Amino acid sequence: MPSNDLPAVIRDRAAKVRLAVFDVDGVLTDGRLWYSEDGHELKSFHVHDGLGLKRLRANGIEVAIITARISHLVAKRMADLGVIHVYQGQEDKLACFDQLLHAMQLSAADCSYTGDDLPDIGVMTQVGLAIAVANAHPAVAARAHWQTRREGGAGAVREVCDLLLQAQGKADAELARPLGRH
Repeated sequence: MPSNDLPAVIRDRAAKVRLAVFDVDGVLTDGRLWYSEDGHELKSFHVHDGLGLKRLRANGIEVAIITARISHLVAKRMADLGVIHVYQGQEDKLACFDQLLHAMQLSAADCSYTGDDLPDIGVMTQVGLAIAVANAHPAVAARAHWQTRREGGAGAVREVCDLLLQAQGKADAELARPLGRH
């Protein structure tokens, strides 16, 4: 989506983002929980989302994950992508977010948050750019500044990444740099 197709207020909010925070289940995944016969959890991550996260980091926008669930698969995927701010088991996402802001010496206005369900609303009401995925709960969508066209786990995170890079004028310049595996 070209940045000139965006409302000016969204472009302005996205241009200020220095930290992009994402929920996992329903945002980086489609929200379904899969279990193998032996009880192991399985998750599916979209490869385009992974490249988007790498592109953010390569362009000076830090990435963080805040999720209520704990999953070895999330830790593995984020390690593969080089994401170091991974907070699992966070029942109080807003408290975690506040601690992250303090540690990184950022204000909430410097951040975006992408969510899909009710536990995300607390952080979404604080950030400079609140984003809901296409299939977010209606209460979450109502509180978002912007909503993706794609659903969680199906490229929604890549849309967010593209939005941020375009709004900051970094979308074209970063294409010349190698990004590695995603």
